[in-house]
Amino acid sequence: MKQLRYRLSSAVIALLILTAIILPAQASALQFTSHAVRTGSSAVANQADSVPTSAIGSGSAVRDSAAPAEKPLMSPSGEKGAGLSGKVFARFVLPEDWISLAALPGAQVASVSAQVASASIQGGSPPGNETVFTMRSFGQKVRAWLNGYRLGYWPQEKGRLRSEAYRNPDGFIEVTPENEDTRVSEHFRLRDFVSHDQKEVWPKYVVLREPLLDKLELVIEDLNDHGVNAEGMRIRSGFRTPAHNTAVRGEGSARDSRHQFGDAADVFIDQEGNGKMSDLNGDGKVNFADVKMILDAVERVEARYPELVGGTGLYAYTGRSGPFAHIDVRGVRARWVRGVYRSRSHRVARSRKSTGKPVVAAKATTTTRTASTARGRTSETPD
Repeated sequence: MKQLRYRLSSAVIALLILTAIILPAQASALQFTSHAVRTGSSAVANQADSVPTSAIGSGSAVRDSAAPAEKPLMSPSGEKGAGLSGKVFARFVLPEDWISLAALPGAQVASVSAQVASASIQGGSPPGNETVFTMRSFGQKVRAWLNGYRLGYWPQEKGRLRSEAYRNPDGFIEVTPENEDTRVSEHFRLRDFVSHDQKEVWPKYVVLREPLLDKLELVIEDLNDHGVNAEGMRIRSGFRTPAHNTAVRGEGSARDSRHQFGDAADVFIDQEGNGKMSDLNGDGKVNFADVKMILDAVERVEARYPELVGGTGLYAYTGRSGPFAHIDVRGVRARWVRGVYRSRSHRVARSRKSTGKPVVAAKATTTTRTASTARGRTSETPD
């Protein structure tokens, strides 16, 4: 009996020694420690939090942080990137997702090197590579702030959760001067989606979802296939902090805008490189007809890929960039138009009362709006 106890004790000691050796090695390979989660990144090459990391190997995938934990999202990989387009070069994961990433068959995780960082900044990820960003979790936000950057409050924090689509984001991508030029898809860089406020504050934080990148790339591809050069698609507005969204409410932003959730972007197509919407249909004018061509492409993309369904709003303004389109992947179909004036005859015809006498309506923009609220008011444009 004593001999048996001695053997069991020896086996337990040996197991503990092996565990002490193996686990630190794995943690080192993942660049994942409790200290790394608590601290932020100030440079691309030497911090684990929000640092781009090369995930090498075709077929590699990580769980989408916006998806339920029990249902991993496997994105088919193309020649260059991932997603349905094969043109998405970024993955945005929470610290705990590194464990899932390393556990996937064939996935290889290595710390970022200076060469990879340089390649990302100058020309995007090499074929077969994806840049993985470890996000700051939402729980690290303190009131309206995260690490000196003002975010504000999301609708759920104010007790205004309309649906699951409006729940708090899972986390934030940290943006620094060193990583802002990292290519996140074939046509877009991380900096394209940064909120327009707090220009001098670093680091900045962004909420951005991979399906949005995928949809934008598919819309570009579809337009190109239909004879419209869309290589010059530009982001007019990407992520908006709730604080900034509140500040621009007077400019037409919706209270619970999808821009706050990282799955919406306002885009225009600049073929001349002058920062303005181009004459896409070749009629010599830049107007609503041009921006509608983007809607046509969105309709075709959503018909092929229902999983990317969302909202599309057409804005016929003639401001700094001219007309533009809002595109999102909210999960339900929504369409609206702003800035297009009806003709007087059309307004009068729709305003006749039962007496048959026309009622002259005040000049106003045509806006598709959502259903009325219980108090009888019409809710805001769902951008």
